[in-house]
Amino acid sequence: MSDNIKQIAERLKGLREVLEITPDEVAQSCNINIDDYLAMESGKSDISVSTLQKIARKYGITLDVLMFGEEPKMNSYFLTRRDTGVSVERTKAYKYEALASGFRRRIVDPFIVTVEPKPEDTPIYQNSHEGQEFNYILQGKLLLEFKGKHIILNEGDSIYFDSSVPHGMRALDNKQVKFLAIIM
Repeated sequence: MSDNIKQIAERLKGLREVLEITPDEVAQSCNINIDDYLAMESGKSDISVSTLQKIARKYGITLDVLMFGEEPKMNSYFLTRRDTGVSVERTKAYKYEALASGFRRRIVDPFIVTVEPKPEDTPIYQNSHEGQEFNYILQGKLLLEFKGKHIILNEGDSIYFDSSVPHGMRALDNKQVKFLAIIM
């Protein structure tokens, strides 16, 4: 696993220890399989942003604390210049660039997500999380799998959906895809 995932795993374990709760309590309260949670906390498994968001919301901390190890400080505005957002590459397939990581008590989490192409026979990873999500395609062509449908999104297309419904994505045409994701 990457150093980023190991660091996130350490923060997960640290949060749990500070709150003096067991791994089983975290898993149950966040509706995560205990074996999956233990693999995440040990750094042996990838950790989806949706799972991190679920844990962060449950325990009243910001997603930034788990993803980047920093507490937001700004409460009037936060400026992110082009290509300078705090980034984490969770896997070789996805990279998240946080666009508002320094803003306290924000209502939404905006990211630039980069999806690298994979072989077409690779299964599409499905995830779900509380709330809603808005995606706007900036570059490339994306396949979004949602409720058994395959929705093709081109540059300039957008979609708004219930993110509690399992969904997954794939870059098409063997080219990288970049999109703006706003998670509410």
